[in-house]
Amino acid sequence: MRGMDVLLASPRGFCAGVERAIEIVEKSLEVFGAPVYVWHEIVHNRHVVEALAAKGARFVESHDEVPDGAVLVFSAHGVSKAVVAEAQRRGLKRIDATCPLVTKVHLEAMRYHKLGYSLILIGHKGHPEVVGTMGQAPEGAIQLVQNVAEAAQIQVPHPDKAAFLTQTTLSVDEARDIVAALRGRFPAIQGPAKDDICYATQNRQNAIRGLAPKVDAVFVLGSPNSSNSSRLKELASTLGAKGYLVESAADIRPEWLDGVRRVGVTAGASAPEHLVQEVVRVLREKGGGQVEEMASTPEHVTFPLPPELQAAR
Repeated sequence: MRGMDVLLASPRGFCAGVERAIEIVEKSLEVFGAPVYVWHEIVHNRHVVEALAAKGARFVESHDEVPDGAVLVFSAHGVSKAVVAEAQRRGLKRIDATCPLVTKVHLEAMRYHKLGYSLILIGHKGHPEVVGTMGQAPEGAIQLVQNVAEAAQIQVPHPDKAAFLTQTTLSVDEARDIVAALRGRFPAIQGPAKDDICYATQNRQNAIRGLAPKVDAVFVLGSPNSSNSSRLKELASTLGAKGYLVESAADIRPEWLDGVRRVGVTAGASAPEHLVQEVVRVLREKGGGQVEEMASTPEHVTFPLPPELQAAR
């Protein structure tokens, strides 16, 4: 392994929506005091969740876990209308950390439903973002498609008036193939003017496309329940490198480095940079040679905090 080079993907790690969501929880704790309750994990990363929990955040999956009069933050993945309505009925102080790009999909879902379209959502069953998006319309109004095979078989009430939406953290290639299959079934199908897959997901996948052919293995920092991190690992493997999804340097097995001359490192949109640097340090201790940063696609996107927290910024 002596002289094993390390190539860092860029961009990587936190996106604007994740940075905003984390800051919302931190500012909520500062303004309202601990504890602050958060619907679901604020972002899909164990290290981020544990750090916020240590500061007084309490992560919940039910309104029953939230006491009367408490502050409830909705996660970056977004929530259904039913979750919001119940929190309102309970009189909870509600703060919305939904990523604005997810909110855009919610607004599209509501608009298409109001116009009477048969709605199809491309995404992964059970993912919090998918649950939240499907919850923007009455039950049964949005059908979920997870792959090309399902797209080839789906039936809709109004074939000549159908519309599709996508989860924001999908594989760009996978989503493109599913959309093509839907267009084959329903030639008049409508969709967003611009791809709903978020800029950060696209940029990180593009970085892997440039990285993977140059290395023998790719370590993706991210949690197993992180959709965009999982897609990065899958993409690296598709492009010929051995892809590994790890939560920290402690997950790296020595045998994964056998015969590896060049190793790539990246991070999903909810993984903090300090985990990347920890992996780099461990790789260098194991005989890593030169550390090279890939040419970056600049990201200058920022999202404002909710009005009730802007004064605390």
